[in-house]
Amino acid sequence: MRKKVLGNSDMEISVIGLGTWAIGGTGYNYSWGSQDDKDSIETIKLAIDFSLNWIDTASAYGLGHSEEIVGIATKEFRDRVFIFTKLGKSWDEKGVLGDGLSGRTVRQETEQSLRRLGVDSIDLMQIHWPRPDSEIESAWEQMCKLMDEKKIRAIGVSNFNVGQLERIKKIRLPASLQPPYCVFRREIEKEILPWCAENNVGVICYSPMYYGLLAEKFDQQRISKMAPDDWRRKLPELTTNHSIYCQFYDKFQEIADENGMNTGQLAISWVLANPSVTGAIVGARKPGQIKQILSNCSFEISQKTKQRIDELLNQYPLLVKR
Repeated sequence: MRKKVLGNSDMEISVIGLGTWAIGGTGYNYSWGSQDDKDSIETIKLAIDFSLNWIDTASAYGLGHSEEIVGIATKEFRDRVFIFTKLGKSWDEKGVLGDGLSGRTVRQETEQSLRRLGVDSIDLMQIHWPRPDSEIESAWEQMCKLMDEKKIRAIGVSNFNVGQLERIKKIRLPASLQPPYCVFRREIEKEILPWCAENNVGVICYSPMYYGLLAEKFDQQRISKMAPDDWRRKLPELTTNHSIYCQFYDKFQEIADENGMNTGQLAISWVLANPSVTGAIVGARKPGQIKQILSNCSFEISQKTKQRIDELLNQYPLLVKR
């Protein structure tokens, strides 16, 4: 597995990391449905065996449960894997996630994550969402203090725009940004990626397979098997734009076949082909999924293949946000 240095940090990370949103399980408004913890632990261990050396989680995933499972699964591999997590979300007694960024709670949230993960220091702590915007500087200042105290090794942010990045840069430059990026979500190409490249800020992209919709075809039969509380049911690709998505997927499958890849591998390879991207966060909730994604693939595509994908995307403007 290829590696890159994460921005201005001292960490050299594999170009693919394991995302653990789905393993948080059920019981909140951004659930992917119920999850077997044994599957989760086996999936994490298998990803490490495949030489992935970082795992991305968040306190919001399963309302703390994802962090607990990551802590259990990585206990015997602490010298082989970096743990990245996030803070700044709140939830109520019904499990409804809300915007909860606050400088007053950063230390408490960090201590809670340290306990759930079972570690003395978190390798990368990130602000999950910049909401409310007015709390960005206050929260960032507290994260800097925790980094100076060695409770956090590096600090980063997720879902920030360039203006917000400039504001925290005045306090301390982040090690990384975690934005959404895939063939359907290309908003970061115009301003955010150039800013990160210019400022030596690492970019670890989430949802390169667009929440799994680029890893397998979500036709009506596949949709019928989704859990009733799977938040993805609301995606336009599965509702108003479903037929267009299915047409695109079939043509995307043809390009993958020609390159000896499955569609998930092709989607990840397209993201990693951008030189400004440090790594891609790949979610999996079962051992078979991580094996299918990581087996027999270099995650490198030719410029010709990338151009073919871009030309295909131009035929489906309703699916692509730029």
